[in-house]
Amino acid sequence: MTRRPTGLALTLLLVWLVAYPLAFVVLDSVRGATGWTLDHVITFVRTPEEWKALWGSLWISIASVLAAGAIGVPLGFVFERLDFPGRRLLGALVALPAVLPPLVGVIAFLFLYGESGFVARIARVLFRLEDSPWRLSGAGAILLVHAYSMYVYFYLFTRAGLARVDSSMLEAAQSLGSTPWATLRRVTLPLLKPQIIAASLLTFMTSLGSFSAPYMFGGGFRVMTTQIVSTKLNGDEGVAMVETVALAIVALIGLALFRWTHGERSVAAAGKGAPPARRLRQPLARGIAALLGWTLAIIVLLPHVTLILVSFVPIRTWTTQLFPPIYTVSNYGTLISEPERLRPLLNSMWMAAVSTVAAVFAALWAGRMIVRRRAALGAVIDTLLNVPWAVPGTVLAIALATTFSVNQPWFGRLVLVGTLVILPLAYFIRSLPMTGGAIVAGYRQLDPGLDDAAASLGAGRWATLWRVTIPLLRPAILASAALAFATGVGDFVTSILLYSYNAKPISIAVLEMVRQNDIGVAAAYGVILMIISAGAMAVGTGR
Repeated sequence: MTRRPTGLALTLLLVWLVAYPLAFVVLDSVRGATGWTLDHVITFVRTPEEWKALWGSLWISIASVLAAGAIGVPLGFVFERLDFPGRRLLGALVALPAVLPPLVGVIAFLFLYGESGFVARIARVLFRLEDSPWRLSGAGAILLVHAYSMYVYFYLFTRAGLARVDSSMLEAAQSLGSTPWATLRRVTLPLLKPQIIAASLLTFMTSLGSFSAPYMFGGGFRVMTTQIVSTKLNGDEGVAMVETVALAIVALIGLALFRWTHGERSVAAAGKGAPPARRLRQPLARGIAALLGWTLAIIVLLPHVTLILVSFVPIRTWTTQLFPPIYTVSNYGTLISEPERLRPLLNSMWMAAVSTVAAVFAALWAGRMIVRRRAALGAVIDTLLNVPWAVPGTVLAIALATTFSVNQPWFGRLVLVGTLVILPLAYFIRSLPMTGGAIVAGYRQLDPGLDDAAASLGAGRWATLWRVTIPLLRPAILASAALAFATGVGDFVTSILLYSYNAKPISIAVLEMVRQNDIGVAAAYGVILMIISAGAMAVGTGR
């Protein structure tokens, strides 16, 4: 263990940025104008709408897990275990929903499946209806968006797990007379249990903190994320704090559950390795598999294509027609030529870049403390890095707004709300689990003897870090930085609660354009966001 103060300094920094704001939310939930009180808690407990919102968050999250798992797990098996024409390309296309920022994905669904979207217009023409055959609103609409955007977790986790299953185990089961179905049920699925549990909890917590879909499609259906914002806007700060605490408790229970199950280990391929994909030999079977695969890819790509198509529609030109009658590139020209429209994009770019660099630096610092020096506070640092991953964005935004809206420097409270600092700070905190998880894991895979070898050759601490450690951690750094940058650029949930006019991000500009019915410019913003996210992920993964 080290006695150097750097571990303590990092711990204090993380406590100040992560634990301290959450503590203020807890305190404000039991504090009134005249002192300590339980009035806010009693109001929460006695209000049926609060319990309905909390229950709505819980059951929609559980339903999202079931729906996303029902889609993602079978897809993982199909693209990992079967070989058919176009398998590699289709396998990549199926993962494309991951590059749609939450708000952009919701907007794309609105243009495609909304009351005035393409599918509804086609249904009206086919069945000669005067009005839209459905209304994209309520729990069903939220669940549809969640299933579409979150099945990717199950798909990727299942494929990764199958790639590690030892084929000798499957051969042993078959040699003992096990049928393919029995082998799947009694051998393969138990080996995939850690991956499926991890994907389930990731989906559950993502859904629990979801704000974009409930905000746009919720209608009369309330979840706790939108309930918190509504209560705060109505001026009932105390009850909003109780709601925030309630949602945070549920989310932290999810984090504890994840850390408990994360300790389970799947059986890695230690013998023959994973079995190769089974080639479909019959032409009919190969043709059917390819047809189904391309059909699925088209369905997955429809929101992306819709977003691109609508981005070429001039304002107020698409009214009752089945398809837009006029197309133009002027929407993109407007974004570039008009400073007021370009500024949100530039704001999001620089804020996401600053927060990503800071998060990578903090993760490198944390990895050195936790793994290399085995600091006494290593477990505390590791926990603090992961807490923002479980705490919903709404909770984090409320916590930061509460803590950094008062000028009390002696208590560690500064007025940052309304300044250019607050959003990059929020993005930085939300990025810590992404960069910290990947880089700390990368540190654990490095040979400790490398530092000793560098020191024996005369390299100092910083030279070793720059010339040895960082090059070896490059894949983890790039992948986590890409994910953090893409998340920051497309952030909506914390931005809507913390942004100021001088630091308006692109997600808020998209929402404003939709409210003004300028759907072409809103879609153009969305396409640019999608390209930025996809480009960042391509650089980060080397693909």
